[in-house]
Amino acid sequence: MLIKLVAIHPCPSPQAVPLANAFLKSAVRETGVDVSLIDFFIGQNQVNNAALLSADNPVAIGFSMYVWNRDACLVMAGELRRILPKAIIFAGGPEATADPSGILQGGTFDFVIIGEGETPFAELCSRLVSGKKFSGIPGLVTSVLDRIGHSAPLSNLDEIPSPYLAKILDLNLYSGILWQLSRGCSFTCDFCFDARGVHGVRRFSLERIEAELRHFAAAGVAQVFVLDSTFNQDAKRAKSILRMIKKIAPQIHFHFEVRSEFIDREMADLFAKITCSLQIGLQSADPRVLRQVGRSFQREDFSRRIALLNDSGAVFGFDLIYGLPGDTLKGFCDSMDYALSLYPNHLDIFPLAVLPGTRLADHGASLGLQWQTAPPYTLLRTESFCSEDLTTAGRLANACDIFFTRGKAVAWFNAIAESSQLTPSKFLMKFAEWLIDSNREKISESDLSDDDIWEMQRVFLMQLFGSKGSKRFLPIIMDLVNYHHYYASALLAPQSQRTNVIKSKSKLQEAVFRVTSSTRIAHFNYEIQDILDSGAPDINWMYENLASTGSHAVIYPNAGYICTESLEASFCSILEQMDGKTTTGQILCRTGITLEDAFEFLLFAQQDGIIAMP
Repeated sequence: MLIKLVAIHPCPSPQAVPLANAFLKSAVRETGVDVSLIDFFIGQNQVNNAALLSADNPVAIGFSMYVWNRDACLVMAGELRRILPKAIIFAGGPEATADPSGILQGGTFDFVIIGEGETPFAELCSRLVSGKKFSGIPGLVTSVLDRIGHSAPLSNLDEIPSPYLAKILDLNLYSGILWQLSRGCSFTCDFCFDARGVHGVRRFSLERIEAELRHFAAAGVAQVFVLDSTFNQDAKRAKSILRMIKKIAPQIHFHFEVRSEFIDREMADLFAKITCSLQIGLQSADPRVLRQVGRSFQREDFSRRIALLNDSGAVFGFDLIYGLPGDTLKGFCDSMDYALSLYPNHLDIFPLAVLPGTRLADHGASLGLQWQTAPPYTLLRTESFCSEDLTTAGRLANACDIFFTRGKAVAWFNAIAESSQLTPSKFLMKFAEWLIDSNREKISESDLSDDDIWEMQRVFLMQLFGSKGSKRFLPIIMDLVNYHHYYASALLAPQSQRTNVIKSKSKLQEAVFRVTSSTRIAHFNYEIQDILDSGAPDINWMYENLASTGSHAVIYPNAGYICTESLEASFCSILEQMDGKTTTGQILCRTGITLEDAFEFLLFAQQDGIIAMP
């Protein structure tokens, strides 16, 4: 007996992992049912995918349904109903749980599973094997008239076998993985679906977490997206897991969602000691707005705890939502200014989505909200946030995505915005207007390479500071922007394999080298070490106190760090001519430098991985 479980992902990415379906498969391993996991993507021809699914005549086909793939699921399911009229077709997941009646109305689906799926799916498989009818299973809704509630949630999540330890998911097939540490949420934000149905948090045991972590480390997993709505709510447990990660899997990059109010200095330091990034749901910096959606906010406490992250060197970012009840465009801009003042590494901004099944969907109309009734359920207008203002906020969000987040501008953004005498939001609005004026309004960050964004930053800043009164700052501004671009590109570049160091002068003369792919050669208007030694950038202070002497540097990774070495112009010229074809002797002859004068530099460049033989 074959059942196919389908996941339709937004796009190929490190997060495109069918974890929910893998949990279902792990729950029925002992039933004798053959469960096959199938992955598709938005944008594919779903009719053709339906034909692929129909192969082998599965008894049942289930869809993991979310906001982003509801339409694609409906198209594919409709085609399957035509091709396999006797097959059982069903859906589960957040979208099916939130709107079971809407999913069932078209008559395509035989039922939907609402809430936690493992128990009802296991009962379904048991009945299919024994030839019994599947109606009446708790958590399984067969018609719009059904009043069957959720199945009772498992009190012990460890009863579900781990899809990873059971080898249901082959780690070699994915560039990243999803790692669920808990289910549920203790908070009741009106716009969120996490806490509806079952309030509170259930957690997998630390013993299971350690076993999975060791499995990930042994398999060479590169990055892990942690599924835990408030990872750090139980501070003692969170710290234990962070210590576990440092000991077992220090080479893996982790992504966490955390709440600011549970961060203390010890926790901040633990985050900083592993390779990770944190996402913190600020949503708005207006306590009045947040109270209307079931959240609280204390600015001083939030700022103090974020300062702990900055002091420790932890990487973090914020979420902001525009269009919340009672918010305005000005209020959103104020929230953006506050968020950026705290030096997040990234800022993710979204329009409000009024999701089915949330408290906001129940009461949104009485709050004056108007929104799309079909996915993605985006807000259209409110009494205080008109459609034109929402469009403006969307442009601001896109400008922030491109210029600040993808532009990796955290180290210099506030200093340059201040020197332009603009607030962060007004600065980004200028960039949004520049995008429109240069016919780039429709461009999003995903359309651009890092080098594209760097060039856009440079052109925009030269235009912004091109006036007579501000032009004097441009050399320093360009040095800051260029340096941090080179730093980030050296950090993100694939590491080159080092070659043996040639110490013989005669062999060195005949050797051919190339600059390694992770090395960046840079030229600056100021001495770059003076800029770096100045600490937090202050454009006016730098202009008044630093000499515009010019400098050359090489920026490269070494022993887990990014190094910046100032070079003499002649040594920089040597590197720029190393093309993997020309001998060292020929390059030295061109530049007029003796091997004796260049010898120590060439040894250093080899030893530090700046150059290598091709």
